Amino acid sequence: MIIFTVLTIYPIFWLIIQSFKSSQVFLTTSKLSLPAEWYFGNYPFVWSQVGFYNFFYNSIIYSVVTVLAVVLLANMAGFAFAKITFKITKLFHGLFIIGILLTIQSILIPIFLMINAVGLFNTRLGVLIPYVGLGLPIGVYLYTDFIKNGIPGELIESGRIDGASFLRVFSSIVFPMCAPVSITLSIITFIATWNEFILMSLLTAGDMYKSIPAAVGRFAGNLGSDYGKLFTALSISIVPILIFYFIFRKQITKGVAAGAVKG
Repeated sequence: MIIFTVLTIYPIFWLIIQSFKSSQVFLTTSKLSLPAEWYFGNYPFVWSQVGFYNFFYNSIIYSVVTVLAVVLLANMAGFAFAKITFKITKLFHGLFIIGILLTIQSILIPIFLMINAVGLFNTRLGVLIPYVGLGLPIGVYLYTDFIKNGIPGELIESGRIDGASFLRVFSSIVFPMCAPVSITLSIITFIATWNEFILMSLLTAGDMYKSIPAAVGRFAGNLGSDYGKLFTALSISIVPILIFYFIFRKQITKGVAAGAVKG
């Protein structure tokens, strides 16, 4: 465990350390050495001069809204597919599951054409809709399986007998009991959205609605890279992910344990 911990933490430690070196020092000293002189100029330059705060704000909006929408919509769909059966239930469920097999590269052109046709190109909404749509298939799959096998049908029937509507049963019984799946799905969706680059670049023009991956790419190129500022941008970009983990680390552990027991 100690070896695993060191292997996990050291890359993050190394990344942060390199952000306190100027580009000249980085190129002329050992890449593994501590800074001889700590250089703090990278952070204000990246944050203000490059307008990194705008990219950071967009990433927060995309990630938070996508996580909330995917968790809520996928949970509702999973409940319907697992406990409310109709003749076309299996068909619609199958269509969602097929979405897991689709790669972003295979649907880039259709997505661009549709977003452009409805006038949402270069808008936050035009980016959020594909993000939510692409996150739903795996969410629907996880929730459907969990609700079908992990929540007794008698519990839902008792709520219905007491006069509760399906919406009340969902909000009072199903949604709270699906917390382990919600935590797992939130992690998957948050990280995927935070690091997404292809769709965001395709559906936006200029810097107003671009996210952090586009800002990081500014400091790396074919002809040369500004390593000091590159590592600074990367260091800033991992802060929300680390905060997210520290806040929900207990729920993450419970979710993994619950999933292991259910399996």
